[in-house]
Amino acid sequence: MKQTTTPTDSLAQLLETRFSCRAFLPQPVPQAVIERIVTLAQRTASWCNAQPWQVLITNGAATERFRAAMLDPVGPDEKGPDFEWPIEYHGVYQERRRECGLALYDAVGITRGDREASARQARENLRLFGAPHVAIVTSDQKLSTYGAVDCGGYVANFLLAATSLGVSTIAQAALASRPQRVREALGLPPERRIVCGISFGYADQDHPANQFRTTRADSATAVTLVNQ
Repeated sequence: MKQTTTPTDSLAQLLETRFSCRAFLPQPVPQAVIERIVTLAQRTASWCNAQPWQVLITNGAATERFRAAMLDPVGPDEKGPDFEWPIEYHGVYQERRRECGLALYDAVGITRGDREASARQARENLRLFGAPHVAIVTSDQKLSTYGAVDCGGYVANFLLAATSLGVSTIAQAALASRPQRVREALGLPPERRIVCGISFGYADQDHPANQFRTTRADSATAVTLVNQ
């Protein structure tokens, strides 16, 4: 008997397959594949169908220029992120953050307390983990928090669309930590607020940074069903 795959099965497979890639091959993604990814992601739901996301995607020399710009030291006039950083990771949020960080360090052989090695690994964020492309996701400043929320939905769909096409990704808040530098490097106007970046390409499957996976809490810890 022929087995059929349901839409739920397909979605579950994508969600379980997707991971944050931290080492890429230099091989570029064909333009037709990139266009398919963004066409799928464009179906993202948004508040009042505003579709606030505007996305710049680098390729070739543009990626290398952007990489070099992000690796340059922070200037004295550079300000912090456009959107407020978390005030504090505490309780279970800190536990999950710590678990993720230690798993990465264990995978790449960083000894706990080795600040020099951990700083080098953190710098990989600005190097785009060697990815041949980066997508910078921006929102209109007048749309405030909800513009960023809508962009978050776009990012999630971009990651899943890429996964469905065999392309690996990593969403990066680290790039949004230097919004002025991003705007200058890509010629963005000041009213475009930097939400995050997505480095993407084909994963280096043999790299130790790609050998671990993060865990997820049971949905019951996050969802309460109210019957009365």
